[in-house]
Amino acid sequence: MAAPRKILHVDMDAFYASVEQRDDPSLRGRPVVVAWRGARSVVCAASYEARRYGVRSAMPAVRAERLCPDAVFVPPDFGRYKQVSRQIREIFARHTDLIEPLSLDEAYLDVTTTKTGLPSATETAAAIRAAIREETQLTASAGIAPNKFLAKIASDWRKPDGQYVIRPEKVGAFLVPLPVGRLPGVGKVTEARLTSLGIATVGELRERPLGELEHHFGRWGRRLYELARGIDEHPVEPERPSLQVSAEDTFEQDLPLDELAPHIERLAQKVWAGYQREAGRVARTVVLKLKTSDFRILTRSLTPAVHPSSVGELTRIALALRARVALPESTRYRLVGVGLGGLIDRDQYQAQTGLFDDVA
Repeated sequence: MAAPRKILHVDMDAFYASVEQRDDPSLRGRPVVVAWRGARSVVCAASYEARRYGVRSAMPAVRAERLCPDAVFVPPDFGRYKQVSRQIREIFARHTDLIEPLSLDEAYLDVTTTKTGLPSATETAAAIRAAIREETQLTASAGIAPNKFLAKIASDWRKPDGQYVIRPEKVGAFLVPLPVGRLPGVGKVTEARLTSLGIATVGELRERPLGELEHHFGRWGRRLYELARGIDEHPVEPERPSLQVSAEDTFEQDLPLDELAPHIERLAQKVWAGYQREAGRVARTVVLKLKTSDFRILTRSLTPAVHPSSVGELTRIALALRARVALPESTRYRLVGVGLGGLIDRDQYQAQTGLFDDVA
């Protein structure tokens, strides 16, 4: 049998808020909320001082202000966060070329074989975290495990500024006592369905046969069966030319369609920041994704005559796509996503539009 992979999940600690506190000493030790003020604004990030009051990302800003009246609201600066993210990516690249970024502040790394020759994944994680601290004055947490989903769970275990290793022989013992809600993809609704079946922990999930889980959850049942046993064969996928830049959120509570606007606006900001990394490429299509409370997935898309050229245009189109959802008003949604699709090289885009101009 092949030797187990050695996978790291490196996650920056309260990244946006920590960058703000680093760059403005007056914010250090204070509850910082990265968000625009206003009834329709949503929290992008919260410092650990703000989290003690219950403030979390994706929360409406007005609720964050009620929970923490002394919070300092700072508007997001995605250009600055992107610059720091590039610094961190350069540190990763000293150790391995197998890097799969998930966002500006987290990534998977396959360190089964490294460039540095460090003897273990644990020492590699420690070296990466030390370099991040020294070169950016920020902290990161890391999870070390034989696969991606376990590494992601492990990176939360010693937050902030810590690391945790799940060794291959300890996977079962680690997973069994966990609540099923800790498994990736198990949100509030799925957790409630599992609870109704008498399944509250991963250990109880492991006791159910594959056929029963597939009966209740369809194809997702097989994935639950595998996750409960620590099985995840997905390799770390290094960055490659993207066909789409997207971001999505699963809500704590299902929401009606008319309450999704602030979430769409915040995701559009996040997508646009990611799109800026796609230098020399053009996105032609705006995509809106929705998942209903009963797990039905809807997508709406638009390819305008001229590609979106600003975050404002992206936001306007994404919000307009919401109006093309023709489900009953009583429908509730557990997830919303925004994407820019159809990415091609700028030269190719200009050649295509020039061709159509000639035809016209």
